[in-house]
Amino acid sequence: MRTLIQRVSRASVTVENETRASIGHGLLILLGIEDADAKEDIEWLCNKIVQLRIFDDENGVMNRSVIDTDGEIIVVSQFTLHASTKKGNRPSYIKASKPDFAIPLYEQFCQQLSSNLGKIVGTGVFGAHMKVELVNDGPVSIWIDTKNKE
Repeated sequence: MRTLIQRVSRASVTVENETRASIGHGLLILLGIEDADAKEDIEWLCNKIVQLRIFDDENGVMNRSVIDTDGEIIVVSQFTLHASTKKGNRPSYIKASKPDFAIPLYEQFCQQLSSNLGKIVGTGVFGAHMKVELVNDGPVSIWIDTKNKE
């Protein structure tokens, strides 16, 4: 699993002119899934995300987590995080999982993240064309790949 985690002051995701989720202060998470991903990746990554200390404390030091700040989260599926650009100019997405494998993992990830956060996380619609708006706070963007957790 690959994620791009962005600290935001606000974010939303819209599908077919309908806002599916919107948050104030918190995290926008773009999630890419590959066939090698498993439940262990979900558990590790969800724990890492909710404990990631990327919010400022009273001294302006990034020392607080999304839980510490009572932040919100939106998760958006994004197969393009697995793009390979090694050959030519057209990215290959061969490592990205097909929907029959990816959708159940995406749903499990969102459920686990909601459980760890202690509140419902917002989502887009898997596989849909989405409009994602955000105000990146910092900017702070963190890339995490579960294949590099060791």
